[in-house]
Amino acid sequence: MSVRLADAEAPVRGRDAVLARAWSAAAESMSLKAGTRILAAMSGGVDSTVAAAVLCGLGFDIVGVTLQLYDHGAAAARKGACCAGQDISDARASAQSLGIPHYVLDYESRFREAVIEDFAQSYLKGETPIPCIRCNQTVKFYDLVEVARDLGAQAMVTGHYVRRTEGPAGPQLHRARDASRDQSYFLFATTREQLAFLRFPLGELEKTDVRAAAAALGLTAADKPDSQDICFVPEGRYVTLIDRLRPLPEAGGEIVHLDGRVLGRHDGVSRFTVGQRRGLNVAVGDPLFVVRLEAQSQRVIVGPREALLVPKLILRETNWLGDEPSLEDAARGGKAVLARVRSTREPAPARLALDAERGVEVRFETPEEAVAPGQACVLYDAQAPSRVLGGGFIAASAQNL
Repeated sequence: MSVRLADAEAPVRGRDAVLARAWSAAAESMSLKAGTRILAAMSGGVDSTVAAAVLCGLGFDIVGVTLQLYDHGAAAARKGACCAGQDISDARASAQSLGIPHYVLDYESRFREAVIEDFAQSYLKGETPIPCIRCNQTVKFYDLVEVARDLGAQAMVTGHYVRRTEGPAGPQLHRARDASRDQSYFLFATTREQLAFLRFPLGELEKTDVRAAAAALGLTAADKPDSQDICFVPEGRYVTLIDRLRPLPEAGGEIVHLDGRVLGRHDGVSRFTVGQRRGLNVAVGDPLFVVRLEAQSQRVIVGPREALLVPKLILRETNWLGDEPSLEDAARGGKAVLARVRSTREPAPARLALDAERGVEVRFETPEEAVAPGQACVLYDAQAPSRVLGGGFIAASAQNL
């Protein structure tokens, strides 16, 4: 099957309302002329496949690229992962059915250095890292954008559920129309320069519409399950990976209550994360939660749930997409924002502040629970809540400043 502009005309005239919406939404997201060369990042899943397909239908010159990020031979049998060996085969088959050129690039070494090693090191420091953000920040939106430019592409498209709009001061990043699929939290580190080059054809669509469009186009990815877990961590067993990458001769330490009582021992801080309740193997009558992790002394500090509430946090490795010249300028002015400290949590009202020694602070109107260093704090516009202003990684919270 080769999807071209002629094939798109019937759906656009109304033969299929789902396809009409898909083509209309994609066309609106592009702001580029038909015939323009576009690099499509193809993971092998339904989202990136549909993104490439609808742009083919609109007459763009699409080049598909898939990144091999880790040992695809070992990963081929895994289900529900992204970037696995079967995904590469699926992406290649989809590109062939669309009639577009397709390249597989070996980025295994780069991915290991920028994402996997960083993931392991962060856990050993008592942090809770988010490798998907690091992957987007480095391999996908930095390295792959450079590949796109080398191939003469004028833009790169992905299957992410976010929206890119043109604002008075340039492109803006917004949450997806489908709130249940929104991936803006994972893309806060997208720079202004990258955002000018990127396009997201699925941002206005519901997930059900995307699958329906894939089925209407006869794409084999239509029924493919969504990615689950972290792609390089089999069945979510990240501790096994960390032990292999960073074997320690003597791991373990004390589990200590906030009041100073030693309640037990553990096998390593990498087994815990802030907010965790299960798996502590200690009992004092009342429920206990991990309040903070002290990697240097290998202590896991626990306490009651109310001890998880924090009034503020410090940001590091920040990125700014707001109208102010910089995040520091916005913080200096005490800008009101909506701050999101986990992908599964809704943004909460907060205000930015600038500390002369620590840098940018996020001060919550109501204390937030289980704020973990290493996670991202993504900032949204308090006046236009769908707009992503940027954010940073959590360096410290009020509990461990």
